[in-house]
Amino acid sequence: MNSPKKNGKKTLLLLLLAFAVPVIAAKLILSFGLYNGGATNKGQLLDVGINYQSLDMTNPQPREWQLLYQLPAICDTTCLDRLYILQQSHIAMGRNQDRVHTIIMLDENSDSSALKSFDFMTATPTTALTQLLKDQAFVVVDPLGSMVMSYPITNSHQAQIMQGKAIVADLRKMLKLSRIG
Repeated sequence: MNSPKKNGKKTLLLLLLAFAVPVIAAKLILSFGLYNGGATNKGQLLDVGINYQSLDMTNPQPREWQLLYQLPAICDTTCLDRLYILQQSHIAMGRNQDRVHTIIMLDENSDSSALKSFDFMTATPTTALTQLLKDQAFVVVDPLGSMVMSYPITNSHQAQIMQGKAIVADLRKMLKLSRIG
């Protein structure tokens, strides 16, 4: 039979291991970057401080959520798909359609003939906003005029459909949590 002293040391050692092993394992997982945080957004969050004011532009739709898209110089089938996805995403917002406005940014080079079959609000961007929008396909703007989230350019039709679903999902979450706009 085990003596009480020997049994007590064994119990203490097992108890210490029961608490130490999970802490050490967690530290190793975090150190090696094996854990992806709990972010549920599908788009890429933009840096704080990017807003209409910092880009020297007046807000075309103040106190409203906005989805921006820079119309390229040549609107090919991929561009037309993006416009269609924007239209369908707006329809998919359901009862929140009046809270979100899609704004197409048109500069002097944009192919505005592509907008004939769509009913979008348009605005003329500043050079700073054009530089921001050239790398992203879509940018979400909050009611205060801050650029919140961007979605990278995708070329395949299926990827654009998935991106449209991601935009709707992210906008629904933001609208649900928003107390303004």
